[in-house]
Amino acid sequence: MNRKFGISSLRAASGRRFSALALAIAMSLAAQDGPARSAPVPMALNVGRSIVLDRSSDVTRISISNPDVVDAVAVTTREIVVNGKAAGVSSLVIWSKSGDRTMYAVTVEKDLEPIRRLLKETFPAETIDVRADRDSLALVGHASNPGVAERAMALIAPQVKAVVNNLQVVPARAEKQILLRVKFAEIDRTNANSFGVNILSTGALNTPGSIGTKQFSGGSPSAVNGTIGSHLTGTATSFSLSDALNIFAFRPDLNLGAVIQDLESRGVLQILAEPNLVTTTGKEASFLVGGEFPVPVPQAGSAAGAITIQFREFGIRLNFTPQVTTNQTIKLHVKPEVSSIDMANAVVFNGFTVPALSTRRMETDIELGEGQSFVIAGLLDDRVTENLSQIPGLAHLPILGALFKSRSLSRAKTELVVIVTPESTYPLSPTDPKPLPYMPKEFLPRESAQANLPNAAAGASPSTPIGKAPVEASRH
Repeated sequence: MNRKFGISSLRAASGRRFSALALAIAMSLAAQDGPARSAPVPMALNVGRSIVLDRSSDVTRISISNPDVVDAVAVTTREIVVNGKAAGVSSLVIWSKSGDRTMYAVTVEKDLEPIRRLLKETFPAETIDVRADRDSLALVGHASNPGVAERAMALIAPQVKAVVNNLQVVPARAEKQILLRVKFAEIDRTNANSFGVNILSTGALNTPGSIGTKQFSGGSPSAVNGTIGSHLTGTATSFSLSDALNIFAFRPDLNLGAVIQDLESRGVLQILAEPNLVTTTGKEASFLVGGEFPVPVPQAGSAAGAITIQFREFGIRLNFTPQVTTNQTIKLHVKPEVSSIDMANAVVFNGFTVPALSTRRMETDIELGEGQSFVIAGLLDDRVTENLSQIPGLAHLPILGALFKSRSLSRAKTELVVIVTPESTYPLSPTDPKPLPYMPKEFLPRESAQANLPNAAAGASPSTPIGKAPVEASRH
């Protein structure tokens, strides 16, 4: 019994010593494996780029989970070159001779710096960036308008297989409105001188007749009655005058008359028009102040010979298209026009008198800053027209020769200047006073309007607004 008891005690003591030894070994192994089981070290690479890892002890083994993405080469026992082969992720594990083990979480991405630099140079005012995911790129950030987002996608699409547009388009702000102030200043001066004499004889010196240059209309014989072989006494002559011009004299006792044109005229025409027109950038605007005149147009085809009426516009016209540039200037395509009816060059067609148009038209492109003015067109037209008619021989007589000459002299001088001034404009707020034309007289005086109202006899004040009672009355 005692021997057996001793053997059992020995076995129990040996078991306790073995358990303690196993626990100590396990704790030692856990202490050695603790650093190796720490979190992986992150590592970022670009495709086609390499980095060198320097180890403090000799390397015994290297393991890569995704060889298509990363490649590792041991140059020496303590230097390892890691190469990025393709976009993706991989794990890299390195064992040292000392028993240490290090894990790396490798991420390989495309080199996006050239694309970022290209986007920045192309769109310097935009906040656009890129993100890579294997063979595709994603655009992130903000774009000022949809056109910028589309251009950014088209710019980088040839460099990757797929492009995802995640750009946020900023809501469009109110477009800038351009006010164009145009001034048409035109002055027409005319000066005309005319002199001519037509002499009529109804029987002076027993000779009926007329003499003149006919540059200006004078009298012409309408009837001359005579008998062959008879005396002149009693012979009747008559002249018809279509235009007595501005001087007419007749002596019945001398049977002699004269029609004289002696006139000097001067005229001045001044036109100052200031049309103002508002539009947004890139949109065309037009303006016309004037009228329309009818023009007969013959028809062809089955309605041949029929006449229809079409209307042509005339007056002061302005067409312009503004464009705000990146330099904060305003580029304008301007087409102003001034036209007026010219009856002097009218034509008669099938009994219709069709007037001509005197037109001054300009079309140009200019670029100005806000508030700057520019003379886009100028016209100086100076014309002199002189007509001289005379009777050969008689016109060269001393003193009396002037009676056998007629002269007309006309001068016309036109000056036209067109000045353009673009400005940026903004709407009036509800509290701002509204600009209205100045009215020199009131259309309907308040006293006259109130005098005819039924409540005027009840003692209402003439200044009370229509439909409202006095303030004192509304308090009771």
